[in-house]
Amino acid sequence: MRSALGLMLASIVAAVVIAGVWFWTAAPRADAAAPQTVAARKSDPLSPAAARLMPKDDVAVTASLSGRQMVAESAPAPAPAAAPVAPRTAACANPDALGVSRVVEIDTTGGPGFGFEQFKQLDFLQDKEVVLTFDDGPWPGNTPAVLKALDEECTKGLFFSIGKHATYHPEILRQVLAAGHTVGAHTWSHANLNSKKMTEQQAKDEIEKGFSAVKFALGTNPAPFFRFPQLQQNQATIAYLGSRNIAMFSCDLDSFDFRKTSTPEKIVQTVMGKLEKTGKGIILMHDFQKHTAEALPTLLRQLKAGGYKVVQIKAKTQFASLPEYDEALMKELKVPAAVSSRPVSSVVQTVSQ
Repeated sequence: MRSALGLMLASIVAAVVIAGVWFWTAAPRADAAAPQTVAARKSDPLSPAAARLMPKDDVAVTASLSGRQMVAESAPAPAPAAAPVAPRTAACANPDALGVSRVVEIDTTGGPGFGFEQFKQLDFLQDKEVVLTFDDGPWPGNTPAVLKALDEECTKGLFFSIGKHATYHPEILRQVLAAGHTVGAHTWSHANLNSKKMTEQQAKDEIEKGFSAVKFALGTNPAPFFRFPQLQQNQATIAYLGSRNIAMFSCDLDSFDFRKTSTPEKIVQTVMGKLEKTGKGIILMHDFQKHTAEALPTLLRQLKAGGYKVVQIKAKTQFASLPEYDEALMKELKVPAAVSSRPVSSVVQTVSQ
């Protein structure tokens, strides 16, 4: 009896001992810390020098400066960051296109002037480089034909729009901008700002109203680029444009495409003949003129054959129109005040085509 009782007590003691050993080795200890994320885990103290450089409450900087391992070995590695998506640009379908050789950015501070016809100080073109400029648009038929010719040669131009024309055909001017061309202004009504009958205030009104009209048509501010109608300027208007940080563009060679005797063949002959003498230049043309649109495909091909390269002009900063001229234009055009001033692209988007 005693032997059986002793054997039972020994078995119980052995079971208790085994259970205690298992509990000590396998069960979690009361003082063991739970796993922590990088953001929740406290970093080791930084050195005084590192602490002075560390922004307050910046966990990422703290982890970097402390040099400690902040993530458990068992944690999965973070997924690589997605590469930035580059804007899509349509590939040029013409393997022998004229294209664009380089893009230059103009700082318009103080109103710099370009084009040796009037302004002699700034010469940024290299030999065999040209800038394609077009005045007086937008206009039905002619401007779209000019855009088509430029697109087929994958090249870009600089357009100086008349304010009135912009309000007549805003959809065409938006096509110019959408095609990647630069759009500036050419006054409201193509008035001669150097006329003796033109007061300084009237000249200012022509300039500002023209820019407001182009802005209205585009749905966004145009480039701070301006060309004087008939290339007629005076010191007062030059000073005013300088105060508005608007760059002025004359030309190096005139195509004379506006003349009544002009023909597509004559335009090409005039431009190429002058380029043979100057070797480069800002070319003045008009997308308002039908003969210009007809001449452009041949002219662009001859520029390519002659080894000429196109330089595209862009502005470093955007133009800011004056609110009083924007408001006055809306009243004149009888645009309801409640109409949104947001650009069309932010209001209407194609979701299926």
